[in-house]
Amino acid sequence: MSHKYELIQPDRGQDATPIHLTNKELFPEWAKTLSAGQRAALAAQKFDGSGYQVGIVPDGDAWFAVGGVANPEDLSSWCLAKLAETLPEGTYRVANVGTGPALFGWLSAQYSFTRYRQDPDAPGPRVLLTKDVKGIDAAVAEAGATALVCDLVNTPAEDMGPAALEEVAEKLAKEYKAELKVVRGDALAQDYPMVHAVGRAAARSHAPRLLHLTWGKESDPVLAIVGKGVCFDSGGLDIKSAAGMKLMKKDMGGAAHAFALAGLVMGGKLPVRLHLFVPAVENAVAGNAFRPGDVLNSRKGLTVEIGNTDAEGRLILADALTRASEEDPELIIDFATLTGAARVALGPDLPALMTRENSTADALIAAGLANDDPCWRLPLHTPYAEWLKSDVADINNSHGNAFAGASVAGLFLDKFVGERKDGTPIDWAHFDTFAWRPVPRPGRAKGGAAYGLRASWHMLRARFGEG
Repeated sequence: MSHKYELIQPDRGQDATPIHLTNKELFPEWAKTLSAGQRAALAAQKFDGSGYQVGIVPDGDAWFAVGGVANPEDLSSWCLAKLAETLPEGTYRVANVGTGPALFGWLSAQYSFTRYRQDPDAPGPRVLLTKDVKGIDAAVAEAGATALVCDLVNTPAEDMGPAALEEVAEKLAKEYKAELKVVRGDALAQDYPMVHAVGRAAARSHAPRLLHLTWGKESDPVLAIVGKGVCFDSGGLDIKSAAGMKLMKKDMGGAAHAFALAGLVMGGKLPVRLHLFVPAVENAVAGNAFRPGDVLNSRKGLTVEIGNTDAEGRLILADALTRASEEDPELIIDFATLTGAARVALGPDLPALMTRENSTADALIAAGLANDDPCWRLPLHTPYAEWLKSDVADINNSHGNAFAGASVAGLFLDKFVGERKDGTPIDWAHFDTFAWRPVPRPGRAKGGAAYGLRASWHMLRARFGEG
């Protein structure tokens, strides 16, 4: 998203078109303040105050807008989104209430993915004036982070391979004066053997790599963020169908979330020592691809039998989570487009959340609800871990029944999250996200999508405080 037009500006009394907000219950009484001609104009537009309705009302030689919302006195992130999408180019102010969290939706509603095609009919910028000056920077930061996720996920694999993810990490490191270390290609085999095994069949231009960005004071508590960076998933030798492969450019959606959250942490100057880990691979088919039945070594030392090469995301995450655990983090958050089972259970809009600590789950769920970014907790039910037993290795990467696929994948990852130096389990939260919106909604375009990002960011702000 481009903010070159400064889509939100402080309200200093500039000329602007008013926006009035109402709802279906309040609209009849409010309409009494209008002239007969104005009421007729709204009637012609079938405006009755229902949610996401937008009306244009003539007012002498000018006009004003009216929008339908659930509650004009308690705005959500999306209350102004439909207005921002449909109003003509211009400058606006909300006439009867404050803007609050709706600043975010005003920005996100004007997102479009234009890397490969410009829309000549796209309207110009719709600028919103607000008295909530302190909220502008926060809304711009969160909308920018969300747009980053969307841009990365929307970009096809040929232009968003492991090398391109490395470029994203380089830009973050340069912007925030962070340090970036990269292990590439065959150099991964010793320290990150599962990342190497999954990615080794890709073309040289898409060679696998482990990205490790560090930022912040070494004396501050350690926060580790990990993102699954499978830039394209063919399924490997357990190859997917054409339909199953169609959206696999989005299989690096976890990495996109991790980059975006790291940017918010650094931009917000949270008092943490940040470690960002992104294992970036393409799960390709070639003569040197890893096979069903192979046994892989892992960074942790556990051996893993490959029950299915299409369960590759958990393999690369396992090595990255092991490495993150070595930093003695106070908290690890990982994001991954990990299982279809999570989507069967929760659909596209709700990321599945799994945590070791109830308090961490509660904090993330509360932050999500408060910021219109809901998530839903699934269990790490320990007895299900027996389904990952192997006859020849320490663990299998895939279980043989169709039950609890998301939780079983989480239990696999749990094996590779370590303990703190004091012997207590590391506090760990895992998001199994879809990273894609199949149907557009106001403020939320079809395509790449951020789920759990704002929930995580607001939880971190509450937990670690402001910089």
